[in-house]
Amino acid sequence: MAIIKPFKGLRPPKEIVKQLASRPYDVLNSEEARAEAANNPYSLLHITKAEIDLPVGTDEHSQEVYDKVTENYKKFKDNKWLIQDEDEYLYIYAQTMDGRTQYGILTCSHRDDYLSEKIKKHELTLKAKEEDRMIHIRNTNANVEPVFFTYPANKKIDEIVSNIVATQEPEYDFIADEGFGHTLWVIKDKAIIQRIVDIFDKEIPYLYVADGHHRTAAAALVGGEQKAKNKNHTGKEEYNYFMTVIFPDNQLKIIDYNRVVKDLNGLSKEEFIEKLKATFKVEEMGKDIYKPAQLHEFSMYIDGKWYRLTAKPSTYDDSDPIGVLDVTILSNLVLDKILGIKDLRTSNRIDFVGGIRGLGELKRRVDSGEMAVAFALYPVSMQQLINIADTGNIMPPKTTWFEPKLRSGLVIHELE
Repeated sequence: MAIIKPFKGLRPPKEIVKQLASRPYDVLNSEEARAEAANNPYSLLHITKAEIDLPVGTDEHSQEVYDKVTENYKKFKDNKWLIQDEDEYLYIYAQTMDGRTQYGILTCSHRDDYLSEKIKKHELTLKAKEEDRMIHIRNTNANVEPVFFTYPANKKIDEIVSNIVATQEPEYDFIADEGFGHTLWVIKDKAIIQRIVDIFDKEIPYLYVADGHHRTAAAALVGGEQKAKNKNHTGKEEYNYFMTVIFPDNQLKIIDYNRVVKDLNGLSKEEFIEKLKATFKVEEMGKDIYKPAQLHEFSMYIDGKWYRLTAKPSTYDDSDPIGVLDVTILSNLVLDKILGIKDLRTSNRIDFVGGIRGLGELKRRVDSGEMAVAFALYPVSMQQLINIADTGNIMPPKTTWFEPKLRSGLVIHELE
């Protein structure tokens, strides 16, 4: 069963939390981070994207940047922009988007659960990205940003969370610049904390990584490094744990993750569409944006027009947890077979656009001439994600996009 624990969180004072809390490091490039943190000394981006405090063009993976991470982290603590709680607590973190609120337990999970696959993943990780996050953890000796987990919804936890939310004033409550609400409650009652820990220990068999596979792997690996240095290791040390926000699966929503391609692999538009007809029903939908309405339906934008593509039943296998995915169907039948894109991770002919940007972004990138064609997909469901993780399968790259993203900096977990 799942191991979680309370911890002494490092947190900002209420009066600067909105300025300090930032979007995750991996949803902003250096230029965007530099603009977002401009004239804001409190922004956590000075720690998570420390290259913004160095000359433009500085390699974000250089030693100079990692040294700046260490310097800025110390500065934030010295300035009391981050203050450690006096005791070990759990936290409730709520996010509100488009009138929908999801409530997660902000806690620490154990690296042994990751190594024994009680924490299940659905994506491959890249060693270079793991190492980057490992250096960040080593330099701060902390999990500065949480990872985003989910668990099978549990009525007992729902009741505890609902009662706290109804009866206790939140510690933080603000609307970020993108319009999403972020609210945090601190659970100080030791009996309630133990009750939540016990429910996870006795009733929650698995946790699932929703977003943050590289941070999860990096935290587990750094914990292993510290274990190897400690001759008196017991498994209870703080470095065995890493910070997670764990949401019930029935509150989460995955949004679409779309594709744009630079060229038609030497084909004319007419030849390309003709090849599509072998495996799809192709319908012209006009100039107005068209969004897929169901599984196995795609929208395509090319040469100023939208098309509906419906995969023919003989082209996919609904009993296969990977074969049923629309990203698999599109990759196999179109990107690979027609357009010659064999590896989504390495090809420079394809790019990926999170659905939060809207289908207008797909149209813009094709109309600009940067891209030749765009494809919008129907979102993966939470059940599909769980089925893939449970069967030990791995999703194709860039399959899931969770929104809203966790705000970094509400709570930090130090490894000592």
